[in-house]
Amino acid sequence: MPSAPRTLPRLRQDLEVMPSPVPEQPGLLIRDPFRFSDQTLIVPPLLARCLSCFDGQKTEADLRERLARLTGEIAVSGPAGHLIEALAEAGFLEDQVFAEMKGKREQAFRSAPHRSAVHAGGGYPAERQPLRDALARSLDGGGSPAQPPRSLRGIAAPHVSPEGGYPSYGAAYGALPTGDGLGDRTFVILGTSHYGRPDRFGLTRKPFATPFGRASTDVGAVEALIRDAGAGAVEEEDYCHAIEHSVEFQVVYLQHLFGAGVRILPILCGPFMAGLDGRRLPEENAAVARFLGALGELNARLGDRLFWVLGIDMAHVGSRYGDPFAARAGEGPLVETEARDRRRIDRIAEGDAAGFWDQVIANGGDDLKWCGSSPLYTFLRAVPEARGQLLRYQQWNIDAASVVSFAAISFAEA
Repeated sequence: MPSAPRTLPRLRQDLEVMPSPVPEQPGLLIRDPFRFSDQTLIVPPLLARCLSCFDGQKTEADLRERLARLTGEIAVSGPAGHLIEALAEAGFLEDQVFAEMKGKREQAFRSAPHRSAVHAGGGYPAERQPLRDALARSLDGGGSPAQPPRSLRGIAAPHVSPEGGYPSYGAAYGALPTGDGLGDRTFVILGTSHYGRPDRFGLTRKPFATPFGRASTDVGAVEALIRDAGAGAVEEEDYCHAIEHSVEFQVVYLQHLFGAGVRILPILCGPFMAGLDGRRLPEENAAVARFLGALGELNARLGDRLFWVLGIDMAHVGSRYGDPFAARAGEGPLVETEARDRRRIDRIAEGDAAGFWDQVIANGGDDLKWCGSSPLYTFLRAVPEARGQLLRYQQWNIDAASVVSFAAISFAEA
């Protein structure tokens, strides 16, 4: 009796899938943003139409049948088998190969002595002097922002690549006093967790290594947050730190200004899905409430021994982000996007956390796709005495049809 056809593993849902940028190789480009796999595949157009067979329910026979219908040929076992093999070897299927790959990467991060500079050589220069020169040019290009109040408590800067966001990076970090002004503080870095679990906060005890050296992590503050926030609110040694750029870019700017050994408290803020989906305040989720309370207590206890740095971008508009139109910075729909961005920034500047969140969820969810909403809301609740000043607003075409907005904001005590 013939055996039943084998069920195909499910294609991982956390992969990046986009049209191939290589004209000679049309199809779909697939890569792993978590870096569990280092491979990149370009699946030809015909085989790309078969990827829907990898849903955890269809079988190899279903795949062969679909391929036969698409090609009009009977002998399709070879191409079908090659597609299965390529996806499996790349770690793109939810199978044992991927489980082992994922386990090894997560264990490697847990056992590493430091968090490596994974974006050096890509997001910014990997060599010390070229990096120093690039950051100096960024600070020079930031213009002359309005002088912030003397009781400076924090800044918000972009986390887009420094190449694209240098005017806003320059305005944000150009507002900081150098010398002995801030170097002895713990820099609490609230970064967007692009890949983290919703309604969770990612922590690590590891120092951050960059081309400048190692920035030390305030382990005592990490332990206090773990203790006070309790189970369910915190991801300890969150693997997302291993790949996330929103904190790393801030670390290199801080090291450039205050020396390699700056002390940091890196926190990744996952999306507040309970608040977005249910049109509620984020702290109506008990885990979020505990963490916001713990972070607020840390602020109340340490006060100006902390300095807050937010690594955030704002709106994401255009083809890359699922909109049915090509976006150009400052043109067409992006004029209204700027007006809406500025209304949200006004609420942030007033320290109005609830009013800010009302605007985020006004249309039944964040249609502007602000990936910085969670860090911003976290800061407004943890440091309620802070009031903001907009130093720079910017829109940037990340590609020909897609725009990201971001800003430089300084925060001071009311």
